[in-house]
Amino acid sequence: MSTAIINISSLVTNDPSLGHGPLGLIRDAAVVVDGDRIAWIGENSKAPATDNAVDAEGRAGIPGFVDSHSHLVFAGDRTAEFNARMSGQSYSAGGIRTTVAATRAATDEELEANLLRYLREALRQGTTTFETKSGYGLTTHDEARALRIAAAHTDEVTYLGAHVVAPEFADDPEGYVALVTGEMLDACAPHARWVDVFCEKGAFDGDQARAVLTAGMRHGLVPRVHANQLGHGPGVQLAVEVGAASADHCTHLTDADVDALANSDTVATLLPGAEFSTRAQWPNARRLLDAGATVALSTDCNPGSSFTSSMPFCVALAVRDMGMTPDEAVWSATAGGAAALRRADIGRLTPGARADLALLDAPSHVHLAYRPGVPLVSAVWRRGLREL
Repeated sequence: MSTAIINISSLVTNDPSLGHGPLGLIRDAAVVVDGDRIAWIGENSKAPATDNAVDAEGRAGIPGFVDSHSHLVFAGDRTAEFNARMSGQSYSAGGIRTTVAATRAATDEELEANLLRYLREALRQGTTTFETKSGYGLTTHDEARALRIAAAHTDEVTYLGAHVVAPEFADDPEGYVALVTGEMLDACAPHARWVDVFCEKGAFDGDQARAVLTAGMRHGLVPRVHANQLGHGPGVQLAVEVGAASADHCTHLTDADVDALANSDTVATLLPGAEFSTRAQWPNARRLLDAGATVALSTDCNPGSSFTSSMPFCVALAVRDMGMTPDEAVWSATAGGAAALRRADIGRLTPGARADLALLDAPSHVHLAYRPGVPLVSAVWRRGLREL
């Protein structure tokens, strides 16, 4: 059964062949959905006949947001840590261990209920595809169950046993790397598509991170890297070296790091929610874009350093504080996220693509940055079904 969404004031397609500029913007547009795919897209006056029609009443349309970096399988609360940080305490990688204790103590049912809560929250804000990671269990059993729970709700599941060194291995980090690259990996790889590592002082150094990624690749997992968040380090260069789909955070970059990203297929995924929530230095998106790197935006939704599921909020931060134009930020939150997940069927609205789109209670996508904090998403279709 086909459905036409008509009277769209302006439609971001992310296909320059369909409309104006890099966003492929179409004014006075319509979209035809057939099953879970886009069947037709173009000017409203040329829309073909369909079984049903939905009147957008002059609202803007965008592809569904692609959130390519989140940590949603967890339990517990870190309000006290956030409060202390906002009162002057600095952020470090060690706070993750607080969530580890709560996650280990939670039942499968509690972890899944928490995951679903944040997925519903993200959907209401226009997110139709999300990636999520393990990393709050740090035992073979807890990492495997986190991935199993996540895999029931998304295809984009990431093994992050190498989030920090498990507390039991505080005096034996190499022993923990051996676990992560051995028994734990064997148990987790069947539930995951990606392998990730937090390559940072206080977590894993370059050699340890390389061992984790190469072991995951031998199991058929595709690498991603938490890179250069807290300071300069080897993360970005390692990501490019191993052909990672993305280097995530990219806050502290040398010229060589920027050049490496610009001359590779590795996407620089920027996570402004983390800088907002830690009062840290903002990533310089303008520097990356001007060098020719592909940039994605994501929420990094997690209970410690970026407890937001709102892609519109991240778009607004990127425009206000990271040097992006509204067009660049919307592209990075949709097509950029798809590139970071190596997906061609999402993040754009073009015939044959998955029918994931959102309508905004505004005449233009620019309002996502122009009206920060306002709940503009008024309707969402995911896989062709109206979810909101």
